[in-house]
Amino acid sequence: MGIARTGPGKRRETPQQRLDRLWGELLREVRVALAGVQLLFVFLLAVAFTPLFPRLGESDRLMYVVCLLLGAAATGLLTAPVSIHRMVTGRGLKYEAVTWASRFTIAGLAILLCMVALGLLLVLRSVTALSDSTALILDVAVVGGLTVCWLVPAALMRRGSSPASPAGQSGQDASKTPRHGPPEARPDRDEYRRP
Repeated sequence: MGIARTGPGKRRETPQQRLDRLWGELLREVRVALAGVQLLFVFLLAVAFTPLFPRLGESDRLMYVVCLLLGAAATGLLTAPVSIHRMVTGRGLKYEAVTWASRFTIAGLAILLCMVALGLLLVLRSVTALSDSTALILDVAVVGGLTVCWLVPAALMRRGSSPASPAGQSGQDASKTPRHGPPEARPDRDEYRRP
């Protein structure tokens, strides 16, 4: 097994060390996102018990319910990595766990953005003295700004780099080594099995 060299600093790590590092980074990212989701979700749950709630119109109540459901979905998606890790620990599935956890985290962040957009629109329409069109313009501006902050830097960075594959890390030709596939295609899998 070769030593992986990834990133501009040419970090030296084995494929197992890389997976462990990616997993640790992913969990730290999820903690940050979950704090935001939980805060918004708790406020949403509390809104139903405030004196203002019965005065909401039918469309605002529908927006509230959809926003609440988005909060529940974002919470579920962002806690999925913990469940995945707990259920597959010691089975030699670290690569798959990192891959699936990353997918769930990205989906959770997308749902979180939708939740923020709808929740902000609901508050701007219901609580402020703004017109519906002004509230919508402000909401689109905020969501656009969040989208730019969340996606544009990542897209620019990804465009300027190539993905670090197991083959590229050990000096092999990346086009000849499968990135996905059956377990035997990834030689580092057995090192995550419990004795």
